[in-house]
Amino acid sequence: MKLDSDISAVVTGAASGLGAATARTLAETGVKVALFDLNETEGKAVAAEIGGLFCNCDVTSADSIQAALDEARGKHGQERILVNCAGVALGVKTVRRDRKSGEIIPHDLDAFAKVVGVNLIGTFNMIALSGAGMMTLDPTPPDGGRGVIINTSSIAAQDGQMGQVAYSASKGGVAAMTLPVARDFAREGIRVAAILPGLFNTPMVAALPDNIREALGASVPFPARMGEPSEYAALAKHICENDMLNGECIRLDGAIRLSHP
Repeated sequence: MKLDSDISAVVTGAASGLGAATARTLAETGVKVALFDLNETEGKAVAAEIGGLFCNCDVTSADSIQAALDEARGKHGQERILVNCAGVALGVKTVRRDRKSGEIIPHDLDAFAKVVGVNLIGTFNMIALSGAGMMTLDPTPPDGGRGVIINTSSIAAQDGQMGQVAYSASKGGVAAMTLPVARDFAREGIRVAAILPGLFNTPMVAALPDNIREALGASVPFPARMGEPSEYAALAKHICENDMLNGECIRLDGAIRLSHP
């Protein structure tokens, strides 16, 4: 796909982190970008910076997604690019012992469901509703493509750590559905891929103490540092431009493999 001002894109979780970086990178190519997020203050700031459109959107609600898509399409036209970056993380063991009382406490089911609801079901919600719109587009040469969908999984999908049961389950689902969704859309000329980021400098990581962040970066084989959101965005841009990338899950992690601590 050639990226230019004739193309419009939707990026979820675009107020910060990987989503904001992707919105910036796509806008630099001339693509019209709609930024979907619940953080109105930061989302509008990024949109103003890049000349994009902010749309308030809760990815767990089909009605909220459709309203945001209607708003974005009203200004930019039907999107040919969807990048799903909206996500939440949670660090809780399946069952834990309270350090003070010794009480045995099972993982809260509502908390588990919330992570799956945002990361997995929210991603699927966006795929289905955006993909339906893409199917109305005319195919473009040379391959007859109509659009591309990029999902954000995680290396936790393949080697999750203690306390990542909800996060790993949700991101594993995103990775697992990539190929069947790509096959569902194949005859419609819509490509689907997933990026599995490793340790990246995002707001989730920024809250950690400096010494912990430094140790995490040093644990990456090469380069021995945290990834930058701009590097995720560069890969997302390449996926958009390379028509042979379809149905694939791509690790972006500096060769790190997370082992049991």
